[in-house]
Amino acid sequence: MTDPIADYLTRMRNALMAKHKVVNIPSSKIKRAMTETLLDKGYILNYKVEGSKESNRSIGTQDNLKIALKYDAETKQPAIKKLIRVSKPGLRKYANADSLPRVLNGLGVAIVSTSKGVMTDKEARKEHIGGEVLCHIY
Repeated sequence: MTDPIADYLTRMRNALMAKHKVVNIPSSKIKRAMTETLLDKGYILNYKVEGSKESNRSIGTQDNLKIALKYDAETKQPAIKKLIRVSKPGLRKYANADSLPRVLNGLGVAIVSTSKGVMTDKEARKEHIGGEVLCHIY
């Protein structure tokens, strides 16, 4: 797999279109941080990491993120309307604190990988640090 973040976003997108309640995604540190950001901003209900036992480490199996997706109670529409990958392996997109993108004029979220960890565009602007713009979510 050449782009694990694009795979993460595609699995989420496919699960939302198919109206799944839960999606399983291979785990990594950056994917966990992105999922934590989605949880903080209210785009998903909850998540947990499965398969993190020491016995699995010796076999070489990978942990999985089990993400509970969020839908509107009345309309059954997903909380996440769009997931767009911005920075790609072939063309990285970096932005300083002054030029960080605003998604839907502040209604959406841009997830940014900074030197202080993965955070939203608003948090990065507040801390006055830039980084790689990973994706837009609204």
